[in-house]
Amino acid sequence: MLPTGLPRGAVPGLERPGPLRERVYEALLELITTRALRPGQHLVESELAGHLGVSRQPVREALQRLNTEGWVDLRPAQGAFVHEPTETEADQLLSVHTLLEAEAARLAAAHADSAGIAVLEELCAEGEKAVAAEDVERAVALDAAFHAKVAEMAGNTVLARLAAQVDRRARWCCTPVARRRGRQSWIEHRELITAIAARDERRATRLMREHTEHTRRSRHGRGAA
Repeated sequence: MLPTGLPRGAVPGLERPGPLRERVYEALLELITTRALRPGQHLVESELAGHLGVSRQPVREALQRLNTEGWVDLRPAQGAFVHEPTETEADQLLSVHTLLEAEAARLAAAHADSAGIAVLEELCAEGEKAVAAEDVERAVALDAAFHAKVAEMAGNTVLARLAAQVDRRARWCCTPVARRRGRQSWIEHRELITAIAARDERRATRLMREHTEHTRRSRHGRGAA
């Protein structure tokens, strides 16, 4: 393990084109959302800079931005720590997530085409394989791609952008239940594909709302896995 608790290979390589501070920000955000950097973990500028192969300045700038966005807490005289969402915060987040995802599903059903359905089918098949292989990290990534595709099919760029922002934070909150939800989550995805392909807006809305609610309940240990 590296000094900050990161497994070897977890730190993404930085591409030099573009502002370095933006690349550092994206790298740290990815490490946080995938929980390679865990909630509550102390973030030491010098160690992060060493892992990323950069100076401390872009790391400091990235941490300040992440603090503004609620991913990191900067504590006087203590330093930076990965934010730990409260139960109330997580519930509020997942409620908004449900609203956005349900509307995306409705619009996706309204605008469904064969090409989009084919992509959803492919993502679902890959997700089922990842679950069977107990590859939680890949399953979570494929789940994100599935929901992003639904939002894309909705044909509303503002909704897609907002849904992507909220979905990233929701995945961060719900990654611990990914293994528990496992196969059932992808069964729900298949049912959703059927509704979207049939252009059944009402059913697609209901299924997506139920899907996100199952995830919320599972996070609290109240739902069936």
